Amino acid sequence: MKKSIVQILSLSMLLASCNSDKNNHDASGTFEAVETIVSAEASGKILEFNLNEGDELKQGDRIGYIDSTQLYLQRLQLVQNKKAILTSTPDSKSQIEVLQRELENAQSDKKRIENLVKGEVASQKQLDDINTKIAVLQSKITALKSELGTRASTINEQSNTVQVQLAQINDQLKKCTITNPINGTVLTKYAEANEMVPAGKPLYKIADLSTLILRAYVTGNQFSNLKLNQKVTVLVDSTATEYKEYEGIVEWISNKAEFTPKTIQTKEERANLVYAVKIRVKNDGLLKLGMYADVKF
Repeated sequence: MKKSIVQILSLSMLLASCNSDKNNHDASGTFEAVETIVSAEASGKILEFNLNEGDELKQGDRIGYIDSTQLYLQRLQLVQNKKAILTSTPDSKSQIEVLQRELENAQSDKKRIENLVKGEVASQKQLDDINTKIAVLQSKITALKSELGTRASTINEQSNTVQVQLAQINDQLKKCTITNPINGTVLTKYAEANEMVPAGKPLYKIADLSTLILRAYVTGNQFSNLKLNQKVTVLVDSTATEYKEYEGIVEWISNKAEFTPKTIQTKEERANLVYAVKIRVKNDGLLKLGMYADVKF
């Protein structure tokens, strides 16, 4: 009988010791993560949406796409418009070459007539006429070059305008493809295939759960004991009488005091003013969003 009483007392003391150790913490908080809501970047009908809550996705994974038929047709029309504009580009080289040959012939005639004038076989009027012809041809070549240059510049500007419109359409077509932006786990799915969606409608929520953030609150007395990048011990309930330890790193400390949130208990319970801290904890797969944990500095 005495032996049984001793065993019971020993067990009670052990449990009390465990509970005492467990309650010997400096702050408490809940786990959270940086959540990203991925929204539709284009309007239309979702033709494919291969995604379920709980899926592990990688950055750049193609999730599905939104109907882009009208955009594709607009792109084809712009491509044809650009071709039509470019076909009207004048053949400057061939047009100038015609006048250039006439000028060269006139200059040859001038040399011949100059020789004839020296031999008094040709008149001065013939030489004046060929000089006038050469001047006219030179003026025509200059004017034609200017005109062709202006026309080519106008056509290039029109082509560049269409090219900008093509770039806009290509960007809109790209946005019709639903691409996952970050590595993480799908938390919530907001849309389904065959739904009509406007641009900006949320499609799903995703978060990287490989590391979680424990948001805890400390009192002013504890504030001086914390610093950035400090390692702390995070305690999470494992069983009714045991807990599991994780290493955490303080990555943010608020410099502004606030009233204690109702759901959070600190070492000095319900202190009037506390400071929020964020502690990064590597997740082994057991930590969940919203789970409570204690912190020891």
